[in-house]
Amino acid sequence: MKVKKMITTKKQDSKLFILIFLGMLSAFGPFVMDMYLPTLPAMSDYFHTTSSMVQLGLTSSMVGLAIGQLIFGPLSDKYGRQRPLIIALFLFLFSTVGCIFSQNIMQFVVLRFVQGVAGAGGVVLSRSIATDKYSARELATMLAIIGAINGIATVAAPIAGGVLAEGAGWHGIFWFLFLLGGVLLCCSFRMQESLPAHHRPEVNWKGICRNFGTVLSNRRYLFYILQYGFTMGVLFVNIASAPFIMQQHYGLSPMMFSLCFGINAIAMVISSTISVKLPTMEHALHIGSNGMLVVSACLLVCLSLNCNFWIYEILIFCLLAMVGMSYTASNALAMDCERRYAGIASALLGAIGFLFGGLVPPLVGLGDMMYTAGVLFLAGAVCAYLCARYAMPVREGEKNLLYRICYVMIHLPYTIINQ
Repeated sequence: MKVKKMITTKKQDSKLFILIFLGMLSAFGPFVMDMYLPTLPAMSDYFHTTSSMVQLGLTSSMVGLAIGQLIFGPLSDKYGRQRPLIIALFLFLFSTVGCIFSQNIMQFVVLRFVQGVAGAGGVVLSRSIATDKYSARELATMLAIIGAINGIATVAAPIAGGVLAEGAGWHGIFWFLFLLGGVLLCCSFRMQESLPAHHRPEVNWKGICRNFGTVLSNRRYLFYILQYGFTMGVLFVNIASAPFIMQQHYGLSPMMFSLCFGINAIAMVISSTISVKLPTMEHALHIGSNGMLVVSACLLVCLSLNCNFWIYEILIFCLLAMVGMSYTASNALAMDCERRYAGIASALLGAIGFLFGGLVPPLVGLGDMMYTAGVLFLAGAVCAYLCARYAMPVREGEKNLLYRICYVMIHLPYTIINQ
């Protein structure tokens, strides 16, 4: 009996291994999507095409990341986490090599879509595996760390790509992605299956589609993922606008811009860490969504009045701190209230994040960017606030006029969809 127990213990993955592995999987999506951004002009020359055609590679990878999560999430509920992850990583290695040796821009765009679909497997399964292995406070802590890593990767990927592009060009960036995929593939073979066969729902594909409806019929889950989506939209407004506002409007050098970008990323790490120290995740979401609303309103006013750089930088730092706390809490709360179909829940959560993030960048460039970015910051924060208010249980005496407005604005379209 003692020998058997020792063998069982030995087979279990250590918490440190799981943390590092899931953190790398979570960062996979942002690195796939954003790392080659600094090389877009060079790629236009390489493929003898326009910048808009090269940017299609970014769009196609984002679409792939959204669609791929809707594929690999249900697959992982039906077949376990390990096999779909290994398939996704093999597909990623194949598509990355294809990108490197693409003969024309259309081949590159198609292979970027495949690369996005494959990369989505890592993103969606990082949350599903954490949900399988942990519960309650441990799950919130793990998802907070994963969320912090994801947020850092989103803003750090273009910076890392710029550093790597200096010496190796865009081909070097894709070889780095290939190496990263290879390391994750080796780790996935070492990882123990987190969803045993007897815990997997025995359903056919029609049943899987029905499970999507079951998950989306959970009102709290639905509004938690909408809150997450709008919060990610606010984050992507900053990602899309900051390079132009900081460098073109305020005249910062690329090095100073990178430094400020990195400092702002630290705000999300700090707030994500603080969120798990609060009494509940609902408390963290309340602080994050309210704070995001207040700071974004201040940003709109200050950007409209052409404020000086330091006011802008302080407000962005505060906004990203609220973003980090908000999406960490909504991430944990959404996954916690849909444990039965964790793969589908994770897929929908990730897909809506990339969908909202993908809609934002084209809007930022409309009109005066200082004013447009401020409006988008506030619009995203208002929507995130309303979703958070409706998702969380109502306290006694909270049914005031503002709550009734929230109820009507969000419940009406939900009712129409269900009809």
